[in-house]
Amino acid sequence: MPARPGQAGAVRRRASRTPRTPRTVRALRRAARGLVVAAVAACLVAVLPAAAFAHVKVTADTAVQGGYAALTFRVPNERDDASTTKIEVQLPVDFPLASVSVKPHPGWSYAIEKTTLATPIESHGAKIGEVASKITWTASGEDSGIKPGEYDEFSVSAGPLPETDRLTFKTLQHYSDGEVVRWIQEQSGRDGEQSDGDGEQSGGDGEQSGGDGEQSDGDGEQSGGDEEPERPAPVLGLTAKGAAVPGPAPAAGSAAGSAAVVSESGTDAGVAWAIGLSAASLVICLGCAAALALRWRRTG
Repeated sequence: MPARPGQAGAVRRRASRTPRTPRTVRALRRAARGLVVAAVAACLVAVLPAAAFAHVKVTADTAVQGGYAALTFRVPNERDDASTTKIEVQLPVDFPLASVSVKPHPGWSYAIEKTTLATPIESHGAKIGEVASKITWTASGEDSGIKPGEYDEFSVSAGPLPETDRLTFKTLQHYSDGEVVRWIQEQSGRDGEQSDGDGEQSGGDGEQSGGDGEQSDGDGEQSGGDEEPERPAPVLGLTAKGAAVPGPAPAAGSAAGSAAVVSESGTDAGVAWAIGLSAASLVICLGCAAALALRWRRTG
């Protein structure tokens, strides 16, 4: 029985197809797997550095030695199942600040602890023997806390700023589930000595020992060499008196060894750029994988 015209055409089309050999199949599968791995790697390259920037930081509008500054403490929530409900910021008593005032924060209360100095300092012609040593912000309720995926900022006016190139503000971050994250680590080889062991402040009523503010041994240890600490303490870079001030003085980078600092906005822009690049790479790789899969089906 002769074949109908439609059947003959279908037979010719099937015959004209290139047979899919096992080698071709393996090559296509390897290419698809390679594209997927490359896409995942691109995402990790961008996301991991972004996570590293999720630290407690301190910035200032201007930070000139001898002047006053509006300090801003940026606190991100790094947990997905708890809120940040309390923040304790230790003020540097080795470089005491004669005047400290706190900007009210809606939904949060604050308390200032003071310490008596062994040697009084002079400010505007007056002798100052007692200075603020710690500020504690406490959320009025869990609803006011910093929720997962959020951050908040707490502001302080302080001065006169001492004649040093950097100030360290060791910080304790309390979560609603009872966890306390201690942002108190410093790298070795920096200007200014690390306080002993747990970073405890000495002297007067401002000594921190016991209770929620107690810091366990080892949390304040310096990391070796230029290694990035896991929980770096917020550090503010100061500009020398009389030096040109190009713009807002951001927090000094944890790996920086001098007063030169990188713009906070530049850091955020770099993170956003890296994430955008990884997203574009992911889209391109997935598109190529889809094209290979379609070709695979057509040649089958």
